[in-house]
Amino acid sequence: MAINRKLLTDRDFEEAAANRTRLRVFKDDHLVESGSIIVRFDETTVVLQSNVSDLTYYSRGECEFFELRRG
Repeated sequence: MAINRKLLTDRDFEEAAANRTRLRVFKDDHLVESGSIIVRFDETTVVLQSNVSDLTYYSRGECEFFELRRG
């Protein structure tokens, strides 16, 4: 069973980046990204990578980020 944990603080994002945890991203209540890892983040932007050449930039204010763990 999968466990979703919402990432809210910088510490949450740091842990997810350090553990290379796969994420799900929602914008306007729609799933827009699934299975990517955090490459970089700051107070306004999160950069995710799904493969070698695919980087996607998301606004922290406009999106919700969830860590996907296997339970």
